[in-house]
Amino acid sequence: MGKPRHAEIAGAGLGGLAAAIALAQHGWSVRVHERSDSLRMFGAGIWLWENGLRSLDALGVEQAATKRAKRIETLVARDPEGRPLMHRSFGSGDRLMLPPRADLYDALIARVEELEVDIELSSTAVGATKHGELELEDGTVRKADLVVAADGVFSRLRETLLLTRRVDYLDEGYTRLLIPRRDGDPATEITEYWSGSRRLLYDPCTDDVNYVCLCCPVDDEAGRRVPVDKGTWLGSFPTLGGIIERIEDTGRWDRAMRVTTRAWSSGVAAVVGDAAHGQPPNLGQGANLTFQNTLALAEYLERESDVAAALTRWERKERPLTDHIQRWTDLYGRAASAWPDRFAHRRSQVLEAVTRIPWVDRQLNRAARHRPVGAR
Repeated sequence: MGKPRHAEIAGAGLGGLAAAIALAQHGWSVRVHERSDSLRMFGAGIWLWENGLRSLDALGVEQAATKRAKRIETLVARDPEGRPLMHRSFGSGDRLMLPPRADLYDALIARVEELEVDIELSSTAVGATKHGELELEDGTVRKADLVVAADGVFSRLRETLLLTRRVDYLDEGYTRLLIPRRDGDPATEITEYWSGSRRLLYDPCTDDVNYVCLCCPVDDEAGRRVPVDKGTWLGSFPTLGGIIERIEDTGRWDRAMRVTTRAWSSGVAAVVGDAAHGQPPNLGQGANLTFQNTLALAEYLERESDVAAALTRWERKERPLTDHIQRWTDLYGRAASAWPDRFAHRRSQVLEAVTRIPWVDRQLNRAARHRPVGAR
């Protein structure tokens, strides 16, 4: 056997670790560069749809990542009067689970350690070339058969490769946090409550905590305040005091972003995760697409010895679904928040009718029902 192919990866977030695992499982030697001095994950809960769960299973981390997660049975969106605007049920082959993000990250870390992936902390990548060179902040250049940029929405590597088409700041943002669970809380139903241009998303998470997401336009100063202004959110959702009162002085408000790339690769350098397809979380598919795309990346590289050719084929086959979900998550956000309050009743009527159309259901759930390349 010859010397294994080698990959250098910038970023030890979800995408970087998933890419490292996928490649290492195919016999690659892998080094991951993380600019922080430790591996840590920010965030609250995370939606794992069927496509993401299948991908995580193929990466060897599904059971560890979801060991405390609630199995979701229904997803409902409700208007201010409590009427259901959208309803989705889940079966055994169409799953949705919601673990804490930290559980998922810990499972990925344990797997890269098991595969003996080399992780360099306090190592900042500042550039890459299409010829497989990764430049570090200290001037070191690492040569590899494959360079992977997994360094987020504002990826420096993506830009040095001239792969950025545009990065959009969107008109809404989100405060995501965990609250203590109480007896009697819904255990298997996610509910998204709508009130004017605001949304409150309640998600069962574990036996101990629930995940809550507060969404509002960027010019809603009271809505995006952290610590959360409970009074203003109670004003919008007066029946949800039992949820809002449990919000602690934590959380972080993040503006929604969308990344559009000219391509996912240049030569033997590729971008993955938010660096390739950052998107608002309205459909909860950002991480799931990252897992299925990194899994597929390793599969195409296994089938094709020419790395550049494999990357081109990977994008041609996998990108259309990702682009589709980016469009539909944008549409969902606009439908939810772009209606003036005086037309809220009309919005409820329109959305209730539209979401009952089978074609619309297929578009919203196309990724969730997709079988990833390389998944069992």
